[in-house]
Amino acid sequence: MSDFKLDVVLGQDFPEPGFRPEKGKTISGAEKINAAVYKIFSVNFAGRRAKSDGFFRGNGADSDSLGLPNGGDGKREHGSGKKYGPLISGTAYCISSCGMILLNKIALSTYNFNAGISLMFYQNLISCLVVAVLSLSGVVSVEKLNWKLVRVWIPVNVIFVGMLVSGMYSLKYINIAMVTILKNVTNIITAIGELYIFRKHQNQKVWTAMFLMIISAISGGITDLSFDSMGYTWQIMNCILTACYSLTLRKVMDTAKQLTRSGSLNEISMVLLNNLLSLPFGIILILLFDEWEYIITTDVIKLPMFWVVATASGLLGLAISFTSLWFLHQTGPTTYSLVGSLNKIPLSFAGLVLFKVPLSLPNLFSIFFGLFAGIFFARAKMS
Repeated sequence: MSDFKLDVVLGQDFPEPGFRPEKGKTISGAEKINAAVYKIFSVNFAGRRAKSDGFFRGNGADSDSLGLPNGGDGKREHGSGKKYGPLISGTAYCISSCGMILLNKIALSTYNFNAGISLMFYQNLISCLVVAVLSLSGVVSVEKLNWKLVRVWIPVNVIFVGMLVSGMYSLKYINIAMVTILKNVTNIITAIGELYIFRKHQNQKVWTAMFLMIISAISGGITDLSFDSMGYTWQIMNCILTACYSLTLRKVMDTAKQLTRSGSLNEISMVLLNNLLSLPFGIILILLFDEWEYIITTDVIKLPMFWVVATASGLLGLAISFTSLWFLHQTGPTTYSLVGSLNKIPLSFAGLVLFKVPLSLPNLFSIFFGLFAGIFFARAKMS
């Protein structure tokens, strides 16, 4: 799993299926935001909202619940759970998203593991096994997969695999702070794609934010003391593939939903579908790039702590799906989006400190500027 999955949904806003305004009724900005965000979180793997029709199994789970305890009248219980719920869920979401990136960086750079495709394969295999266990134990509901659904989903999955692999390699060669800033370019490519494919126009604030993102990315690259052309090439590829994944997913989702028994495709089903289909592609790439030879000869895989790091990063990647749903349920789309943007600040600083990245004052300013541009972008999308 990878944090690049999370960025797929940032900045998207399209209407909830079945959401139609009454004739002559004006929709408020807040209603538009909520309709858009709840659609996003029902669509994307990487999106963070599962449909309530069978996402969690168990007694007492209603349409407003993700398996949390309800009172007899369907309302959530009051008390300490309600008081501390947003804080606990927000902390869990931030820890899982930051922790996964840091652990991936440790596995790839600190342990100098030169098989990013194999690491992706291992993490996706973990996700499949965990989801299968949860499904068999009745904790979550997963749509039954069929050949028609798989055939429709394969083009999306090819892009998904490319997105994860390019993300792994860029993280190996570039420091976390610069990866965070450069990932803003994904929003720009997505906005351009939306304009030409979906004829969707952005407001002036959004374009201003994206202009700031371009400046921060260029200035960050120029002032990066640890600049690596290979890493930047992988990151540019990752931005393009992430944007393509987001845009392609929108076109495929409506068709995919029609091929399921329930007529929908919840978050967990999408996690299983994406990760399960990625396994054969991963094997092909491992053989194609001769990673298997590296795997059987390297001493890194003999270190128990390496396996702890690799396994933990995979589990945290899957945990993001659950904690983000929980956090969104406890707060709302506006808070979720802002926390997601603000979360990049401690992540960037942790990456700089833990991995002792050489810094110059101009580069540090570029990183700050890029983080500010990301927050400004999140706010602009809500206006």
